[in-house]
Amino acid sequence: MRILFLGDVVGIAGCSKIMNNLLSEIKSKKIDFVIVNGENAAAQGVGLTKEICNDFFNCGVDVITTGNHVWDQKEIMEFIDKEEKLLRPKNLFEPAPGKGFNIYETKDNIKIGVLNLMGNVFMKKCDDVFEVSHKFMEQYKLKQDYDLLVVDFHGEITSEKNAIGHFFDGNASLVVGTHTHIPTNDARILNGGTAYQTDAGMCGDYNSVIGMNTENSLNRFLKKNSIKHFPAIGDATLCGVIVDCNVKTGLANNIESYISGGQLKNT
Repeated sequence: MRILFLGDVVGIAGCSKIMNNLLSEIKSKKIDFVIVNGENAAAQGVGLTKEICNDFFNCGVDVITTGNHVWDQKEIMEFIDKEEKLLRPKNLFEPAPGKGFNIYETKDNIKIGVLNLMGNVFMKKCDDVFEVSHKFMEQYKLKQDYDLLVVDFHGEITSEKNAIGHFFDGNASLVVGTHTHIPTNDARILNGGTAYQTDAGMCGDYNSVIGMNTENSLNRFLKKNSIKHFPAIGDATLCGVIVDCNVKTGLANNIESYISGGQLKNT
């Protein structure tokens, strides 16, 4: 079972790259299941819309995860209650619209659990992610409730991401970080068999400041004339990971970083 996970999609550049390239990439890379973090996909670079979600589903995305910007486009609050394939962080303060976890069945009757979590350090206030994760693992079991489990950990700091990776090791097929928009060069399989990468990076224009217009971002740092952040619109790079999963064990056989197009090169 081959899973492609793509990091935060940023603005029009990231959306266009996915919509123009994903179907061919699924075919060429022999991908069975696609998960995309879409929380920056709106034209403003924050949040996402119903239209964007449907565009992603139509070009091969199976599940969309999110993070701290999930509610920035208000229309999504109603849509997420109806759309099973769109997730928000499970440890958002309850009650909140939508779900943070769901199980999806493929055409080959493989059950894939997808869990969306958000870190506590330097992020919006939310429930303790380790307490929520502990309760989750008491309630759900790999190879009992689902064949595979993918965890999107939307967090700011590498130590918290490392810790959650080890926390789920042996109980998840993949733990991958999102949010920082910079891909980390540490894709590996942990001791217990879980594939891991600290951050998947973004799907957006890397000739930018984490996806946002460079000149405007510099002016904000320099306290010069600037406006609210807005996305860069050059040629985007798709960034994420590809994981080959063993359906019998629920664990990973292989993980590799995935970088395609735009400014970055996959080394």
